[in-house]
Amino acid sequence: MEEHLHNFYLDKSEPSKSCLLALRSIILRRDTHMVETTKYGMPCFCYKNKACCYLWVDKKNAEPYILFVEGNLLAHPELEVGDRSRMKILRIDPTQDIAIDTVTEILDDALELYRNGTIKTKG
Repeated sequence: MEEHLHNFYLDKSEPSKSCLLALRSIILRRDTHMVETTKYGMPCFCYKNKACCYLWVDKKNAEPYILFVEGNLLAHPELEVGDRSRMKILRIDPTQDIAIDTVTEILDDALELYRNGTIKTKG
């Protein structure tokens, strides 16, 4: 893991730190083409060199969330639009067990957009 990515996770306090590290692991295990990098100062997960999702922490309540770049193409009741036109987020309560089935279902739906060509990849 690159040092600035490593620091992103380690600089967080518990329980957010553990939650983010668990989410990182879940995301990277969904597909062998998923790679972690940094964009805009946050962990970005790319599928074949195309940004798919980000991990971030809400500044108001310090809770982690996954931001899906092509969220406007995803229909899941747990996803929030907020004031975004393209992206949607999945909030994660770090004090509760991660709803792995929900996270993987949404990730798989997002990845399918890249696999089937709806979202063009660069690799």
